[in-house]
Amino acid sequence: MAKEDSQPEDQSDFVKRSSLYQEFLAEREEILRHKWLESERLGKDIGFERALLDWIRKYRDGWRNSRRDSDHKESSV
Repeated sequence: MAKEDSQPEDQSDFVKRSSLYQEFLAEREEILRHKWLESERLGKDIGFERALLDWIRKYRDGWRNSRRDSDHKESSV
């Protein structure tokens, strides 16, 4: 029975270590940073959804390309 109880924990650890999940967390952090900066600039909370859509439209492609380029440089060293 102890083995069954530890299985969800093992799956959780696997998910947390996955590159897809790490990418999601990094992107989420950038969106939250954008939300904070834009909210400060406008003097009011713009909300997560607006920050998300604005960030995707303005910055996502460049951010992803930058991460891809830095990952490529690290792997070729």
